[in-house]
Amino acid sequence: MGGTEAFPDLGEHCQESSCNQLDFLPFRCDGCQKVFCLEHRSYKSHECTKANPNDRTVVVCEICSVSVERQGNEKDEIILERHAKSGDCDPSKKKKPVCPVKRCKQVLTFSNSITCKDCHIKVCLRHRFPSDHGCNKHVASGSGSKFLIALAARSGKHCGTEKRLLPSPSRPTKAF
Repeated sequence: MGGTEAFPDLGEHCQESSCNQLDFLPFRCDGCQKVFCLEHRSYKSHECTKANPNDRTVVVCEICSVSVERQGNEKDEIILERHAKSGDCDPSKKKKPVCPVKRCKQVLTFSNSITCKDCHIKVCLRHRFPSDHGCNKHVASGSGSKFLIALAARSGKHCGTEKRLLPSPSRPTKAF
């Protein structure tokens, strides 16, 4: 016994002429009031003649990463061609920010970056800890654990700067 025999009134057929797929979670277009499957639910995909004029969609230019607003049901190719001819398309704008830590080439995005609370520098997640990105305010403010500061002092490095270990005045040094 198949799914359609048990529930004959469940779902609707997509009203796109080339599709007619039975969809159990159909979408009703708010423009033309027809029913469509997931693939044909957008105004553009079913070429809706009554698309909402207040809807705003954009096309992202692959050359300069600028968002260009779509006017009505224009095709993407026409929009991008007009954008390229307008003189607003500048490939030098496409440079994406990278992690400022020396020799790190990680591109910073919304999901893989963090801004340091101490120095307010945006870094990749690999360099999120103050000792990993050369945070000078972290040491100056005295924040951070004493263990990490002692560990960094022992290795001769702290926050990306080299420090020389000098003998402690309370401990006499032995002459060899």
